[in-house]
Amino acid sequence: MTGEPDLVTGEAVVLELPIAQVASRAAAFAIDVAVQAGALLLFMLALTVSGVTDEALLAALALGFFVLVRVGYSVLFETLGRGITLGKMAMGLRVVRDDGGPVRFRQTLTRALAGAIVDFGPVLAWSAVALFVSLFSPRSKRVGDYLAGTVVIRERAPRTVAPHITMPPALEGWAAQLDLTGLSDELALMARQYLARYAELSDRAREPLGHQLVQDVAARIGAPPPWGVPPWAYLQAVLAERRRRAGGYVGTPGWTPVAAPVVPVAVPQVGASPVVSPPPQVGAQRVVAPSAEVGAPVAAVPVTSPTAEPGEPTPPRGFVPPS
Repeated sequence: MTGEPDLVTGEAVVLELPIAQVASRAAAFAIDVAVQAGALLLFMLALTVSGVTDEALLAALALGFFVLVRVGYSVLFETLGRGITLGKMAMGLRVVRDDGGPVRFRQTLTRALAGAIVDFGPVLAWSAVALFVSLFSPRSKRVGDYLAGTVVIRERAPRTVAPHITMPPALEGWAAQLDLTGLSDELALMARQYLARYAELSDRAREPLGHQLVQDVAARIGAPPPWGVPPWAYLQAVLAERRRRAGGYVGTPGWTPVAAPVVPVAVPQVGASPVVSPPPQVGAQRVVAPSAEVGAPVAAVPVTSPTAEPGEPTPPRGFVPPS
C-alpha cells in the first residue's frame, strides 16, 4: 500500500504490509480486557463460594491469578495463535516481527510484561503511555513493540475484484504463436496478482517484481518479451492468450483462433515490367515472395516491425497499463 510504512525482511525484501492504527488496536484491546475481566470475576466468585476465610490467602490467590491473567493471557494466545488474541481475531489484527515473520515466546513475553508494567499500567485500562507512544510512532508501536521488535498489522483487506486481463492489440499475433505448456498455474496466478495490484504497488516494488516475473515466465515458455514491450504488457499478453486457449479446443464453442497478420505481396507476371517497391524503413524486414516463373523479377515489400523504433520514448500502441 503506497504511503504506509514498510517492513524489511532479513533478505532485504520490502514488505508493504498494512499497519494497524490506534483505533483498531484500542478496540481489540477492549475486547481482550473484557475477556480478562470476565475470567477474574469468575475466579472471585469461585473463591467466595469456596469457603476460604483467611484474608491473606485470599489476597495472595487474587493477586496471583490477576498477574497470571494479565500477563499469561497475551503470552498464551499470541504464542499459540501466532500473534492473535481474541480481540485481535475479532478486529482482523495480528502481531508479527519487524521482518514480517511470526512472533515467538520471547517476543510475546516481552510485549506482555511491558504492557503490564509500562504501557497499560497495573490497571486494565488504555494508559496514557501506550496512547502517546502509538500516536507518535510511524508504525503505531507501543513501548512493548519497540522492546520486542514487533508490529501489529491488519490481516483483513478490502475484497478486490479480479482484474479483466485484455490482450494488447500490438501483441495479439505474437502471443498466438507462443508455447504455453510450460507455464504453471502457480506462476500464472502470481502474474495475475501482480497485475491486480499494479496500481497499488510503489515504484520501487513494482518494477523489480515485474521484471522478475517476466524472467520467470520467459524461462518457462521460451519467449522473451519483444523489444520495447513493458513487463505488464508482456504478462497481459501471456495471460490473455492462456485464457483464450483454455476456453476450448478447435471447433468447440468458445474457441476463437487468432491468426498472425498477413502481408500481401505482389507477384509480377511473366513479361511484366519490374515492380519498384518503396525503400524499406529503419528496422523493417524484407520479405521475398516466391516467383511463379524462373527468372521473373521479385519485389521486396517492407514489413513494419511490431516493436518500437530505437530511441522511441513510449511503448507501441495498444498498451494500456492495468489500473
